[in-house]
Amino acid sequence: MSIFERDGQHAARPHVLRVAVLGCSGSIGSQTLDVCRQHPDRLQVTALAVRSSTNKLVDAAREFGAGHVAVADSCHARDGVLDGLPAGCALGSGPDAVAELAALDDVDCVVNAVEGVAGIRAGYEALKAGKILAYANKESIVVGGDLLMPLVEPGRLVPVDSEHSAIYQCIVGEAPERVHRIWLTCSGGPFFGRTREELAGVTAAQALAHPTWSMGAKITIDSATLMNKGLEVLEARQLFEVPIDKVQVLVHRQSRIHSMVEFCDGVVKAQLGPSDMRAPIQYALSYPERWESPTPRVDWCDEPPLTFARPDEETFGCLALAKEAGRAGGTMPCAMNAANEVANAAFRTGACGFMDIEHCVREVMGLTTAERVEDLAQLSEVDARSRALARECLGVGA
Repeated sequence: MSIFERDGQHAARPHVLRVAVLGCSGSIGSQTLDVCRQHPDRLQVTALAVRSSTNKLVDAAREFGAGHVAVADSCHARDGVLDGLPAGCALGSGPDAVAELAALDDVDCVVNAVEGVAGIRAGYEALKAGKILAYANKESIVVGGDLLMPLVEPGRLVPVDSEHSAIYQCIVGEAPERVHRIWLTCSGGPFFGRTREELAGVTAAQALAHPTWSMGAKITIDSATLMNKGLEVLEARQLFEVPIDKVQVLVHRQSRIHSMVEFCDGVVKAQLGPSDMRAPIQYALSYPERWESPTPRVDWCDEPPLTFARPDEETFGCLALAKEAGRAGGTMPCAMNAANEVANAAFRTGACGFMDIEHCVREVMGLTTAERVEDLAQLSEVDARSRALARECLGVGA
């Protein structure tokens, strides 16, 4: 099932939306809390989760009066700072505790900002419990979309990624069969225009210097390799039920057009705005309404010309590999994503070179046979096996 809606169907939302922010200490989670600060009469934070940043968890729980919190990394479940949680605040630890927050009775909407494949379980529990899922965890759709998408009811899943939020806004009220092509915009990252030879020696510090967006380290490296755009192509395929070849990546250096949809009559709708994630986050929380802008407005009279280019898939091979994984389907995207997460982390710590990321992903995909997705346990096994292969390929430890 796609997230197209017919006849204006959408989830009924209460006047005050009770929100769980999973991954509240990261880039998306922090900006979600900022949106919640701006709308205390409309948004109530009732649950929070972090991987290990217990200081930030306690600060947020105290500020918003959250009644439930979870720490995914059990090694931090006894951090002394947790004694400062508000009175009566329930504390859980481990991945299961994070997922359980998604199904709480006093949660209407789950913002899933958990990094990487770890967010699948929480998204699954949220949809199964009939919650609104505002998700920024693209890996969960890429890897587990075959399991998650059949659970989606009209208006119950709203993407937070700026590109998919843009596409969603462009297709509201449209019939899926009228979509001719999705134009998925891409900044090109910090290395746009470089050759493979020039990329061989780039450093993590250089790769983390994104030209237009402020994001977490993992996604910023993915943007530099164009793997992030590959993941977004697969995400669009799942969300909007379009073939891989109907999703065209378009390099747009200014990051003002966040994506476009071309219809059968040749008309193209585009969503434009500032390069600030608070805008799509707020849209996911306010939909189907629109609230006052959470960001400074763009004065279009002062904007430089908008430019477009084709992505170089030969130089940035991760984009082509992601598409290949999407065409193979089944468990192949899971293997591809696992290899990329391992290689991405290794590059950030100096354990491998920039081009080794692509090499590692290709090697792991070559050793993987795509199987039909059956359940979360199967995906967990494929993920673990692929991570082991990736570590072996790179010569790094667990």
